Amino acid sequence: MLKRTMFGLVMGTMVATLGCEKPPAPAAPETAAEPASYDAIDESMVPVEKPADPAMAAPESAPEAAENPAPAETKPAEAKPAEAKPAAALPKKVVLGDPSLTAGIPGEGKLTLEQISAWLATPGVHETLEIELPFGLSQASSSIKGIDTNPMTRAKIELGRQLYFDGRLSSDGTISCASCHDPAAGYAAHTQFGIGVDGQQGGRNSPVAYNRILSDKQFWDGRAESLEAQAVGPIANPIEMANTHEACVETLKGIEGYKVQFEAVFGPDSLNIDNVGKALATFERAIVTGPAPYDYYAAVEPFLTQFTPEDLADLEDDDPDLYERYSRLKADADAHPMSESAIRGKKLFFSEKSNCTACHAGANFTDELYHNLGVGMDAEKPDLGRYEITKEDKDKGAFKTPTVRNVALTAPYMHDGSQKTLAEVVEWYAKGGHPNDHLSDKVKKLDLTDQDKADLVAFMEACTGDFPKVEPARLP
Repeated sequence: MLKRTMFGLVMGTMVATLGCEKPPAPAAPETAAEPASYDAIDESMVPVEKPADPAMAAPESAPEAAENPAPAETKPAEAKPAEAKPAAALPKKVVLGDPSLTAGIPGEGKLTLEQISAWLATPGVHETLEIELPFGLSQASSSIKGIDTNPMTRAKIELGRQLYFDGRLSSDGTISCASCHDPAAGYAAHTQFGIGVDGQQGGRNSPVAYNRILSDKQFWDGRAESLEAQAVGPIANPIEMANTHEACVETLKGIEGYKVQFEAVFGPDSLNIDNVGKALATFERAIVTGPAPYDYYAAVEPFLTQFTPEDLADLEDDDPDLYERYSRLKADADAHPMSESAIRGKKLFFSEKSNCTACHAGANFTDELYHNLGVGMDAEKPDLGRYEITKEDKDKGAFKTPTVRNVALTAPYMHDGSQKTLAEVVEWYAKGGHPNDHLSDKVKKLDLTDQDKADLVAFMEACTGDFPKVEPARLP
């Protein structure tokens, strides 16, 4: 039996934690940040059901009217024609991942001009959205990039969706953004290198296109300063879409459905490559990872580690509200279970023994920085990565840290696609990478058992959440 004094102390601390306001999420670090801590129970990490809008509630009866009934009419009132009620505007406040943002204009088959025009006339589609990140990723909210200069609207997301899946942006109509960043392949590609027009191969693996709302510089080497710049880069790349920006824009101008959308979203005479980039970037910012088994376990873990079963039995009597919250979190975790191996892997991932969080930090498990892991550095002419952009010696062979979220869906791995499985990735880190003059000081040999390695893989697999529902086929 837990002593009452100790119970009250622990309970008081936990209640105070639960009762505090949501703390600000850490900003995207310029240096490797400390891993997100889940030692305290943070309500901002807990999925909650939002109460119904009071305005939608059934009206209460009016007691004054009942007590003072209106006098009887001496003459029938003249009937008035019923007025059509305006359609309710789509909500401005949204949680990214909401399928209404990315599932396309309702209907089937090719998008018609009539369907597009009706959509553009829908109340709320041009309103700037007030966005939230989904549970799990929400701890990175202060790291959101780009929406101050390129606000998100439903109409802009939908326009970007169409462009993302449209092969007509390429020179021969065969390659779209989705060719190398395919939803079916975790918004990446299962080929070692990206493949463009006429089967041409690039020299790097296709980076993922999700959770980009948390990143400014793009590509493995960070050469694009924004998601907008990244979005239009492949169009003019001779081994990707092999087009020109001018030719791409002229093609789009010949498609009436695109012309009316650009005019509605950006204004008259606005179909240009800059706005193509803005629309594509807006769609990509709407593609985020949903909560993973890891997130559900992390939310309930403080209860599991700070309370014994006997303590929890006392908690049910002493604080029913807190116990109810624990029960809800436990039910969510049970419905999205982590294996015992994944739980061990989580502990190891966040430990100094593995040092994973030296780079895979924060809610999106990336510091958004560049590191030399030794990958490919034994080649006669190695890819020097970030160095080619900065010309700083420290950046030789350095590439951007990818997110661990949904990483199990995006094989092969590393900037050169040289590692086919997560087990190979763990093995690479365990041996300390490939020694070279510019190897990151964060890469060291690890004393890991075979079970440790398997547990780390299981943990990374438990960081997999759902993607938003997306419609790839309906284009104008």
